[in-house]
Amino acid sequence: MNNTRVRIEDVAEAAGVSIKTVSRVLNNEPNVSERTRLAVEAAVEKLQYRPLASARLLAGRRSYLIAMLYDNPSSNYLMEVELGVLDACQSQHYNLMLAPVVYTASDIVAKVESMIMQSQLDGVVLTPPITDDAKLLKRLDEMGVPYASVSAQERNRRIGTVVDERSAARDVVLHLAGLGHRRIAHIKGHPAHGASGWRLAGYRDGLKAAGLDYDASLVVAGKFFYESGFDATNRLLELPDPPTAIFAANDDMAAGAICAICERGLSVPRDVSVCGFDDMPIARHIYPSLTTVRQPSREMGRLAGLELLKAIRDSSAGETLELPYALQVRKSTGPAPGKAG
Repeated sequence: MNNTRVRIEDVAEAAGVSIKTVSRVLNNEPNVSERTRLAVEAAVEKLQYRPLASARLLAGRRSYLIAMLYDNPSSNYLMEVELGVLDACQSQHYNLMLAPVVYTASDIVAKVESMIMQSQLDGVVLTPPITDDAKLLKRLDEMGVPYASVSAQERNRRIGTVVDERSAARDVVLHLAGLGHRRIAHIKGHPAHGASGWRLAGYRDGLKAAGLDYDASLVVAGKFFYESGFDATNRLLELPDPPTAIFAANDDMAAGAICAICERGLSVPRDVSVCGFDDMPIARHIYPSLTTVRQPSREMGRLAGLELLKAIRDSSAGETLELPYALQVRKSTGPAPGKAG
């Protein structure tokens, strides 16, 4: 059949169910048997039925539109999360709107509220550092707008996805200590990001577990983008007793660190080892390839999106899911100088 002429009545007849049942399957409503759902989905696919968004809106009083709010300097990270949320939306016949906001703006709450009202959003996905904006979260609760958070610092009463970033950062430091490094530096992320605090805490945990003292001179501020990692590394290498290893709070800054080291005529990892966090594509594309923590950013976006869609259908549904991380050891880390062999 020509898909422009296929009606919901045709799908119902092909599946042997009522029109209302077809509607419930299309809207992902509960209390539909798996057998019935599969029959309807098979009929939809066979007939290439595509419901009109306007008809769905009238039937369910929903816009079938959610937004992903972001203000993050790491484009690689955002792309991965965005692809994951888009996967979730496509699987549930939802549309996704990307909504850049300025986290530090005094009117961020008013602007987000206006956007929600104008676009009639069914819900929002929040990415760091917006995940921890207390005023915005309070207003979303007051408006009754469902939201899911990716990597929220505070996990109480929220839905979304997290990894144990503190433990992951600890593992990075223990990896470097195991290679004989005793002067291990840390380039922090942006102070507004919850991840920065978790990764710094994990860095300190790792030092303690390895029997190393914390040295404040080895901890420098970054902002999660490449140039900040480059500048921070130059400051570290100018210390009277520079580090032999650097753990940057994300891969973009770690890439900047490698560049700064090489520009000084030093070698990675012979003179200085470098680690990152996130395992973005850049970690595998730079030379030497980057030792880093694999955070499943795309999967975190996808599952956060799915938890949000559950909450949209049922206000009591949705939970926070903790995903596993993995340390990816590559060529940017090696024995501390004088420790080889």
